[in-house]
Amino acid sequence: MENSAREYDLTTVTWHKSSYSGGEGGNCLEVATGDSTPVRVRDSKTPLGPRLAFRVDAWSAFVENLKAD
Repeated sequence: MENSAREYDLTTVTWHKSSYSGGEGGNCLEVATGDSTPVRVRDSKTPLGPRLAFRVDAWSAFVENLKAD
C-alpha cells in the first residue's frame, strides 16, 4: 500500500500565532505562511510535534464559518 501523504519542507515558512491567543500560553494555534499550499497548522506548545495540512478551500471555509459564529 502506497502512502499518499507528502512531506513538505517547512524550513522556509514563518509560523504565526492566532491573534486570539493569550499571553499566558494555553490553547494556541499557529498557521504557516510563506508557502500557500497546503495550509499548515500546529500547536504552538509543541512546535516540533504533529502538524495538520488542509486544502486551501477547506481552510478558507473553516475560517469563514468561525467568523460567522
